[in-house]
Amino acid sequence: MHFGDADAWRRWLVTDQRTVADRPDVLTYESDVLTPPLHVGGAPMVNLFTSTSGTDGDWVVKLIDVYPEELPSDPPLGGYQLPIAMDIFRGRYRESFSRPSAIPSGKVERYRFALPHVNHVFLPGHRLMVQIQSSWFPLYDRNPQTYVPNIFFARPGDYRKATQRIFHTAGAASFIELPVVGKR
Repeated sequence: MHFGDADAWRRWLVTDQRTVADRPDVLTYESDVLTPPLHVGGAPMVNLFTSTSGTDGDWVVKLIDVYPEELPSDPPLGGYQLPIAMDIFRGRYRESFSRPSAIPSGKVERYRFALPHVNHVFLPGHRLMVQIQSSWFPLYDRNPQTYVPNIFFARPGDYRKATQRIFHTAGAASFIELPVVGKR
């Protein structure tokens, strides 16, 4: 997307995520093909266990409806990855929104935050996908990956490459709580 592309900015919330799913900086989890429909209503809760080699970082989490590869009723939608809920969490606010702090480099930290409320039915034949990444530029400003008092005043030397890790081990298992409506 480019700032001059007004049409792209108007439809970014429903932009096909296939262009993102295979990027090396995006971690993607995908369910098996759904047999019964799955109705999700409410705020999905993200429980993310991560570490960074930096001292600040962002976490972008997306809940996506993946359409079947073949969709005879509407062929252009075959394989479409429709974002259902997406949000970003800046690591410096993991303990307090009023008192940001540096992230301890290399230490596993827990992030718990809600995605925007949804009311969506994942249809039979579709899949659920979760994408996790640490940048959402140009939708959200770049994080220098080093803790500075105010990111908007970060100097070029403050921007450093960092390694982000997502954990899914005993005691540090990342997951999303889905607010399922109806039978469980």
